[in-house]
Amino acid sequence: MTHVHAIIVVRHGRTAYNAQHRFQGQIDIELDETGRWQAQRTADALTRLYVDGMPSVTDRIVVSSDLSRASQTAHAFADRFGLDVHLDERVRERSFGQWEGRILADLAKQYPQDYRSWAEFRGGELNHGAEPKAHVGARGVAALTDWAARGDEHTDLYVFSHGAWISQTLQTLTGMNLAQPDYAGLVSMRNAHWARLTPLELPGHPLRWRLADYDHGPAEADTPAWEHPFDD
Repeated sequence: MTHVHAIIVVRHGRTAYNAQHRFQGQIDIELDETGRWQAQRTADALTRLYVDGMPSVTDRIVVSSDLSRASQTAHAFADRFGLDVHLDERVRERSFGQWEGRILADLAKQYPQDYRSWAEFRGGELNHGAEPKAHVGARGVAALTDWAARGDEHTDLYVFSHGAWISQTLQTLTGMNLAQPDYAGLVSMRNAHWARLTPLELPGHPLRWRLADYDHGPAEADTPAWEHPFDD
């Protein structure tokens, strides 16, 4: 079976909606100044760890959501190596329907029961046109499976996407959604953080992907500078 050496899934840098605590969903919004800085710092860290630090990996495939905030984050990494960024709608963020663009605190006041249900992973957002989690996970796993088969043991696959997509796709890929269908087993990753998956092949079993790292970020992410890099 041919597949890549590892899959590295990266969340986009910060946007104005992130800073304002709004649902973004499939609204196409670009990175803000802090988000562009975060994307560069993350590109530096990915280069140090998985390019310079892994000389046996000689090829890279870069895939991104077709939404601007993800593709900008992807280009911060890919452009330094002259790599193409392949846009894939299957990697797009989960749709949150009528809640998109709304401030979370306002939704909590206007729809207290549904908002609490969403916060407790019981599906209250579905009453407002949100995309079902199972659909997000299915399209996400399809995308990862497709792209992972296009490389070999000398190839790393980089996928630049979004918080809800990453959480649901990785839970589906690893089977967490089956073990605890009424619970979110992964917290949403912070902006410009990443997860890394490595393959496990056992005789008589289908290929499995193991979560080697999750919500990993550059050293600066553990300091106040991550959200306020331009403060004196």
